Amino acid sequence: MGITKTIGFSEETNQMAEILKALGNPARLEIVKILMKSPNCICGNIVELLPLAQSTVSRHLSYLKKAGIIKGAISGNSICYCLDENTIKKLQNFISIIQLNINGSECC
Repeated sequence: MGITKTIGFSEETNQMAEILKALGNPARLEIVKILMKSPNCICGNIVELLPLAQSTVSRHLSYLKKAGIIKGAISGNSICYCLDENTIKKLQNFISIIQLNINGSECC
């Protein structure tokens, strides 16, 4: 895969592209769904919930964290993960804008 061109686009557009790109992977999307269902941060048991090796899950968690979708805090010997509310709100706003612009419009 080539490098995505980011020059010439707004910071907001580039940031949303990174968020959506991170969510474009089934494993990462499943991790987000797991975190959505949890009332608290999850520490360590994410690997047990996925059909992936621990190293693969760690890589996906790292990618989600880099995109700002999740945040992690060290708790003893493990890292606890939860969704980043600010990023989720940005994503909600973006989807809402899309919905507002397609409602009632006629398309081909």
